[in-house]
Amino acid sequence: MPNVYVEGPKLDLETKRKLAVEITDALEKAYKLPRQAYVVIIRENPPENVCVGGVMICDREKEQ
Repeated sequence: MPNVYVEGPKLDLETKRKLAVEITDALEKAYKLPRQAYVVIIRENPPENVCVGGVMICDREKEQ
C-alpha cells in the first residue's frame, strides 16, 4: 500500500480534502491500484518550526 506524506504550512479542512483527492487521483493513475490502497498523511508545520537557508520562516515573513 503506497503512503504519501505531505509536509507544509497549515491548511483549512476543505483544502486538505481537495489535496487528498488530487493526490489519490495521481496515485491511482500511476499505480493502477484501487483508491482504498493509498494512505495520504498531511503534516502541518507552523512557520516557527521550519528553517530555509538558515532563516526561520516566521522571521522571513516579518522581513517582507
